[in-house]
Amino acid sequence: MKNVRVLCLVAALSSVCLPLLAQNEERLPTENDYYPLLQLPIPGGVVLEASAIEMMPNGKLAVASRRGDIYLVHNPLAATAEQMEFSLYASGLHEILGLSFHDGGLFTTQRCEVTKIVDQDDDDTGDLFQTVSDGWEINGDYHEYAFGSKVDKEGNTWVVLCLTGSFSSNVPYRGWCLRINKDGSVLPTCSGIRSPGGIGANHLGDMFYTDNQGPWNGTCGLKWLRKGAFMGHPGGNRWFELTEGRVAKPSEPASGSRMMTEYDKDQTLEPTAVFFPYNKMGKSASGIVCDTTGGKFGVFQNQLFVGDQSASTVMRVFLEKIDGHYQGVCFPFREGFGSGSLSLNLDPSGAMFVGGTNRGWGSRGNKPFALERIHWNGKVPFEIHEMRAKPDGFELTFTHPVDVETASDLDSYRMTTYTYIYQSSYGSPEVDHTEPVIRKAIVADDGKSVRLVIDRLQRGHVHELHAAGVRSSEALPLLHTQAYYTLNFIPSE
Repeated sequence: MKNVRVLCLVAALSSVCLPLLAQNEERLPTENDYYPLLQLPIPGGVVLEASAIEMMPNGKLAVASRRGDIYLVHNPLAATAEQMEFSLYASGLHEILGLSFHDGGLFTTQRCEVTKIVDQDDDDTGDLFQTVSDGWEINGDYHEYAFGSKVDKEGNTWVVLCLTGSFSSNVPYRGWCLRINKDGSVLPTCSGIRSPGGIGANHLGDMFYTDNQGPWNGTCGLKWLRKGAFMGHPGGNRWFELTEGRVAKPSEPASGSRMMTEYDKDQTLEPTAVFFPYNKMGKSASGIVCDTTGGKFGVFQNQLFVGDQSASTVMRVFLEKIDGHYQGVCFPFREGFGSGSLSLNLDPSGAMFVGGTNRGWGSRGNKPFALERIHWNGKVPFEIHEMRAKPDGFELTFTHPVDVETASDLDSYRMTTYTYIYQSSYGSPEVDHTEPVIRKAIVADDGKSVRLVIDRLQRGHVHELHAAGVRSSEALPLLHTQAYYTLNFIPSE
C-alpha cells in the first residue's frame, strides 16, 4: 500500500512539473519570434526556381527563374499571401542569375549576356530586349553560371563567371569578375574565381561575392572583389592576355600551403574575408544583401546577410577593415526555408525576400522551389551584435545588456581555431587546430559589450567561439551561441 501511495505521489508531482517544464521551454524564444516567415503563393503550373529578385519602381516584385522566365508579384508587401498575384513579365531567357532596375529598364544577367528589358507600354510585360554586353563566352557546359550584381554607383553591373566543366577555363573570361557599363563596355576586374553563388555590395559600395568549396577553396567563403586582385583559383589565369596589362597577373600559388602564407609572398591575392565552416554554416554559400534599411529590418544596420543553398538558411556577417583588408565573423540568422536559399533581396521597407531552388543541388528544404518573405516584427533578439578583433583578443557587443555574472565567467565561453589547406585538391578538412586560452572576460559598465582577453591568437585562422553560458540581464540565453571569426590580420592597436 505504501508503494502505491509513493507511486501516486510521483505521478501527481510529474503531472505538475511536466507542464511547468513545458511552459519554461515555451518561454525560450525562437527565430520565428523575431523574424516570421511567409510563403508567397506561387501559382500552380509555374516552376519558379527563384534565382534573382528585384523590386520594380511600381512596387511590384520581379522574380526570375533559372529556367529563363521573369514573373511579377503584385502587392508583394501585403500582410497575407492571398492578397498577392503573379503575372509573366518575360520568358525565353537563359538561366537568369541577376536583376537590377535602373536607367529605365530591368537589367538581366543571363548565362550568355547582360540584357536590358523595357516595358514600353506599362502593361507589366517586357517589350524591348536589348543586348547590353556579351563580353564573355559560353560553350554550353552546365557549370557556366553568370551571377550579376545590382548596379553600382558608377552604373556598372558586376558579373562573376563560374569556371567551365570540371572547373577549368575553356572559353574567355571563365573564372573572372567583369564590370559591365550600361553602354556595354567590359572592364576585367578580378581573376581567381571558382564557383560563385551570389554577388552584392556592402553599405560603402564595395562588392563581394560568395565562392564555394572545391580546388583552392578549402571551404565556402565571402570574398571582397578588390579591383585588380586575385581571388585564389588560378584556373582562369590564361585570360590575362585579354586584359592588355590592365590587371596584374598573380604568382602561381603553391598547392598545399596556407592562404596567408601565399598572401605574404604575393599581395595580389586577396584573402577570403569570411570563411563559412563546412557543414557548421552550410555547404553552398549563395546570395548577398546588405541591411541599409535604417532600422526597418532590426538592429543589424550595414551588416551583410548571406544565403546557403544546401542548408536552406540565411547567415549574418559583420565585417571590419584591418590593414586595408576586409575580414569578419559569420553568425547563424534564420533557418527553415522551403527550398535551397539562392537569391536574396532586402527591400527598403524592411522585407527580405528569399528565393529557393534544389534542382541539381540538394537542399535541406525539400521543396523543388520556393519564394518566401521574412520581416522584423519589432522585437530584438538577444544576440552577439558584433565581434571585433583586438591586439589581445576580441570585443563582443550584444543587442541587449548582459548579466554581469555569466558574461564575466570564463566558463561561459569556449574557443577553438583552425584553418584550411590552400591546395589544388578538392576542399580541405579543418587543420592546424589550436585552443586559445581566454584569460579575461571584462564586461563594460553599460553591460552591452565584453572584452575577451585571449592568449595565442592565430593569424589566418577561423576563431570559433561558443558563448553558451552568457545570459542577458533578463536571464535569456543567446538566440545563437556560436560565432566564426576569420582572423587574417591581427590589429596592432
